[in-house]
Amino acid sequence: MKQFVLTPAMGKRLIGKAMVEHPAIRQVLKTGTLVIIAGTTNGYVAEEILRATGQAEGFSRVGFRRGTVTPPDFDPASGEQGKLEGDVVLVKGAWEKGKTIFDVADRLRRGDVILKGANAVNLTARQAAALIGHPQAGTAGPAVAAAVGRKVRLMVPVGLEKRVSEPIPELVGCVNDPATEGPGMLPLPGEVFTELDAIGLLTGARAGLLAGGGIYGAEGSVWIGVAGEAKQVEAAEKLIRSLADEPPCRV
Repeated sequence: MKQFVLTPAMGKRLIGKAMVEHPAIRQVLKTGTLVIIAGTTNGYVAEEILRATGQAEGFSRVGFRRGTVTPPDFDPASGEQGKLEGDVVLVKGAWEKGKTIFDVADRLRRGDVILKGANAVNLTARQAAALIGHPQAGTAGPAVAAAVGRKVRLMVPVGLEKRVSEPIPELVGCVNDPATEGPGMLPLPGEVFTELDAIGLLTGARAGLLAGGGIYGAEGSVWIGVAGEAKQVEAAEKLIRSLADEPPCRV
């Protein structure tokens, strides 16, 4: 086994690269509708998929989110400002610019795919949930309705820095208690996809979480162990080293 450090930004890029190669994504780009709901991790996913389909021009991760978590003393004027132009909706691989999940949710059917980010992931149970600050559940509402009501495939690209140890149903019950202040929380009935899954998909190696944390820009990083055949571990090492210069996420 070899050990590696992944910063949150490296992890987001890794997930994006793996999504391009995911069989479900490759298939839906040929035959159905793919909806990438705006979010910081999904910004990397959208960037990689649009680049792979030759449609990267006109897309920017800056502003591709509806809500963010920032430090208590964060000054919005200190970062890049961007305007959300829509989620990324691809119909048979063609990007329909300006569309959102709200525009297309009702026409999604079995065989289509929605990618929705999360704020909490329990790795053992492979369950995720999103914080909700909108009275009608925001983008999670139509995504969950499509997944449950019409069998649309819901996938949840989420970074390991969002891991929690408690069962998601318990957290949801606590957060949504009427006596609790702050945003609500909605469980996402979809397929969790983390950096560990990305390494497995792209290299065939097995990856596991060993530790976390860091300083000098490595805050929120994860320490992972990668095992497998020599060629698989070598491929994983090459892949992870290719991400080393990924700058912190500033969107």
